[in-house]
Amino acid sequence: MGVFVFLPLVLPLTALPIARLAERHLHPRRAARLLTTVAVILASCSTLCLGLLMVVGTAQLPGNPLPDGWSDPQVREAVPHDQLFGKAAILALVVVVTACVCVVRRHCRFHALAHRTLASSPARSEVAVLRDASPYAYALPGAPGRIVVSTGMLACLDPAEREALLAHERAHLAGRHHRLLLAVRLAGCANPLLRPLMSAVTYSTERWADEEAARVTGDRRTTARAVGKAALVSRRASAPPLPAFAAGPVPRRVAALLGPVPPDRRWPPALTMAGVAAYVAAAGTALSALSALNAAIALFLVLKAATPL
Repeated sequence: MGVFVFLPLVLPLTALPIARLAERHLHPRRAARLLTTVAVILASCSTLCLGLLMVVGTAQLPGNPLPDGWSDPQVREAVPHDQLFGKAAILALVVVVTACVCVVRRHCRFHALAHRTLASSPARSEVAVLRDASPYAYALPGAPGRIVVSTGMLACLDPAEREALLAHERAHLAGRHHRLLLAVRLAGCANPLLRPLMSAVTYSTERWADEEAARVTGDRRTTARAVGKAALVSRRASAPPLPAFAAGPVPRRVAALLGPVPPDRRWPPALTMAGVAAYVAAAGTALSALSALNAAIALFLVLKAATPL
């Protein structure tokens, strides 16, 4: 395997420059999808390489269920760094799996609790209004998805701002933003170097929904005012692990809404900072995938040769 098995563990660093630049220079829809795709691929490659190293480390443990030939001296010579990194990968992979399970459990628990709360309500409309003085609003995915908003939030907004809020949450449901957010959270658990992409995707999905709300209502200033009001009144409210109306860096969202509509281009121009960062992230992602594939094939060939027929 050599050094190729370690490259995917550090190549997520190539994705960091594009995180903030994509927010500024790409349409929020493009930025959210691009960053999520890069994060998922890089996280998958690093997890695969941790798994390969875990196999190497497990083969050295006494009483392991693997074939005896896998721990022969010749196999250890063909697979370098097995003594230290192989065994360390076992602990690292346990931490990764535990963190991912905790994230999924929290997501599912909140999802189930919210649906149980709405099930007690006789109304089955798209918008579920909960009698709660605490101001909050979020999109609850499901079949069908619903918009949950408290009376405390509605009391703070005028009719035009309420329309912007509902359009914002409908955009979250239509774009399935909860899937993007869950995917990038899991990627951050798989590799801590990808955590900066979590905040970037959160911001991009909120900006995506903001732009959709401004398009539907036809008034960017009213949408910006609704976002600002919601943020001011919901500072102390706990944020759900789902797309929420007052999430993300609100001053930047308001400033973006007060500016022109962002250009909807698929890729930033090559001779710009954003373009260079995008190509670096794409190259790092491709190299990570190739390195993980090379390491997997190399380990498979070594272990296949060491396994008695």
